[in-house]
Amino acid sequence: MNSEFTAQHAAQLDAEDPLRGFRSRFTLPAAPDGNAAVYFCGHSLGLQPRSAREIVLQELDIWAQRGIAGQVEGERAWVEYVRHLKRGLAMLVGAEETEVVAMNGLTVNLHLMLASFYRPTEERYKILMEAGAFASDRHAVASQIAWHRRDPASTLIELAPRRGEELLREEDIEATIAAHGRSLALVHWPGVQFRSGQAFNGKRIVDAAHRVGAIAGFDHAHAIGNIPLRLHADDADYAVWCSYKYLNGGPGAVGGAFVNARHFKLARLAGWWGHDLESRFLMAPGFVPAHGADGWQISNPPILATAPLLASLALFEEAGTRRLFAKSRQLTAYLADGIAARCAQEVTIVTPRDSGQRGCHLSLRIAGGAERGQRVFDALGARGIVGDWRAPDVIRVAPVPLYNTFTEAVAFVAALEAALASQR
Repeated sequence: MNSEFTAQHAAQLDAEDPLRGFRSRFTLPAAPDGNAAVYFCGHSLGLQPRSAREIVLQELDIWAQRGIAGQVEGERAWVEYVRHLKRGLAMLVGAEETEVVAMNGLTVNLHLMLASFYRPTEERYKILMEAGAFASDRHAVASQIAWHRRDPASTLIELAPRRGEELLREEDIEATIAAHGRSLALVHWPGVQFRSGQAFNGKRIVDAAHRVGAIAGFDHAHAIGNIPLRLHADDADYAVWCSYKYLNGGPGAVGGAFVNARHFKLARLAGWWGHDLESRFLMAPGFVPAHGADGWQISNPPILATAPLLASLALFEEAGTRRLFAKSRQLTAYLADGIAARCAQEVTIVTPRDSGQRGCHLSLRIAGGAERGQRVFDALGARGIVGDWRAPDVIRVAPVPLYNTFTEAVAFVAALEAALASQR
């Protein structure tokens, strides 16, 4: 790696990259020196597809020129707008088109899923999640438990890594599920852990949950568009995600949900937009759910916060998941190997080195403690590197295959070496 991790070798890999043309189809933020920044922050907010502006402007023009007629006129009539997202979303999560829907934000969708799937009984009432879950997930799960007049302290099981370890062992997840057995109602798990970047085997978790009669659901905010997913084949019960990270839908973009076809008749919190389209506008009092995951919709979609996702999903479909994830594995390994070769004395890669246990997100811990880590992070920013700092002591970076390059991986490691040296 030392001999290969050069600007010349990286340029050769970029020239051979079958996805190299996609970078020019995104807008690139500027670094302090005015050049393009090395944007390794797609795990937090993806870059803007250049075509997103055009699509949003089209919807603004339709609003201006047609008013309410935009609901039912044109190729993308607003009343069926999210239908145009189904193919791309189904491709990325490994589902049937009827099993996915773009709607709301992630936490709203999680509450809607829990309202349908968490139905505690005297015998089966516990929920298992990871101890380091994203705060919003824990808030949602704990409040749902309290809504059912149960105490989260005794009802919520939070599994942490073993003492002295950074990552969760999947055998420990399975063992914990088995140990709680008949008292376990639901397992809510991330596809990719937001702080460590660890990816989990969804099939193993689903099978373990189903063996004891529990529901298996997922938060795929950091997984969709980042790792291969097979929700239908894995027989997951539900999943939720946001669209502003790897999906490049923009800040506040509409989120999404998956509901396994086995559950289409499940009770849910109903809203007008989840009513069957054929009779929705009759305004009758009885609720007739739309077929599939569409029946979990509550309100009409925010068109201007949905339009950019059309642009991004078109790029995902054009790139294809096979090529996308192949480059992701190659590019992330290239970056990880470069960091290990040049900075191993001062940088620990928290994320698993096995490409099967991660996506493109790498979490780095700097020797010398959190205070030095923060200074190194700030020094990286001054050198045109965009990542993010995640308390208490982790720098997160993600070389996204749609728009990042091998040349940027080399530039990042050079900037990291310089930042480390400046803070010794």
